[in-house]
Amino acid sequence: MFDNIRPYNDRETVEALARVAAHPLTGSISKYFYPDKDRGYLGELLKSVTGTYDFQLKVMYHVIGTVMKGTTDGVTFSGLEYFETDKKRNFLLLSNHRDIVLDSAFIQFILEDHHLPLTEIAVGDNLIADSYIEDIIRSNRMIKVVRSENPREVYNSSQIFSQYIRSSNSNIWLAHRNGRAKDGVDTTEQGLLKMLDMSGTGDFISNFAELNVMPVSISYEIEPCGLEKAMETWIRNSTGTYKKAPNEDTESILKGIKQPKGAVHISFCEPITIEELRETNSFSKNEKFQYLASIIDRKILEGYKLYPSNYIAADILNDEERFAGNYTLDEKSAFNTYLEREISGIPESADGQAVMDNLLRIYANPVFRREQY
Repeated sequence: MFDNIRPYNDRETVEALARVAAHPLTGSISKYFYPDKDRGYLGELLKSVTGTYDFQLKVMYHVIGTVMKGTTDGVTFSGLEYFETDKKRNFLLLSNHRDIVLDSAFIQFILEDHHLPLTEIAVGDNLIADSYIEDIIRSNRMIKVVRSENPREVYNSSQIFSQYIRSSNSNIWLAHRNGRAKDGVDTTEQGLLKMLDMSGTGDFISNFAELNVMPVSISYEIEPCGLEKAMETWIRNSTGTYKKAPNEDTESILKGIKQPKGAVHISFCEPITIEELRETNSFSKNEKFQYLASIIDRKILEGYKLYPSNYIAADILNDEERFAGNYTLDEKSAFNTYLEREISGIPESADGQAVMDNLLRIYANPVFRREQY
């Protein structure tokens, strides 16, 4: 039932990476991530891989580490003790979503660094451009999430995906919403929670207790693809819709990898407790999902690290200096330089002020929402 979506097993990974090694594009990737080696180095390394974990350790750990070292000012974390409390449990990591691949990639690096089990990673099949990409991601323990505009296909694929998550004997990373947050507001989709509940055989409480949901909050000092998100929001607000250009997701992946991100923080939040689930006892079914979503949102917001960029944006939007104690004049000057550089890249046909406001809200909304809570 799961053959079309599950990660490759060790034998399949060896076969897939042999195909990847023979692909012409692998030489270019090799020169980018192994600049001091010859062009064929990555291909030979891939051919030596003996299975999935061996691939993650030999190749992906180096690739992610290179991105972290070259484009961030360090990746910090908190909450790893929640994994230590019961090492026999598997967790469903429900994470906010800011970058297509790096949100989950940085988490894998941290887990490996601390000798904790890595996760399987749910990824939409819209990101799988061809068999080359599919071979790479499914060798990296990624679960293929089937996207469709056909309601029947959506329902059937959701059932299969839900059953897979519940039957997997592994930690799993899953974004708490379909698509990245474009406005700095991290909200859990109730439809996703309903999908997770589909495969349960008990009541609401037992179904989610079985999943061991751990909210995860990732925050970037400099938002990956921030200008692109601000432009998308402007287009959607102006026209009522937004249609992705061909290969747009692939371009976003590459930009996210290459762009400077400043400091990055990942909070592994306290898992949802049985007591929190029992608080839904008096609610209707829909209210139960609303309440659970609100708990996850609150934990993600509380775990979100606010940087000077967040406070500066909030003050710019409100035309005040209420949060000035949270940043220096040098930090404000550097952020203003970043804003000017970003906004200089928009088309002349766009409303520059509206796009700028959208970009500022990406940073400011976590501050405003924290105040509301």
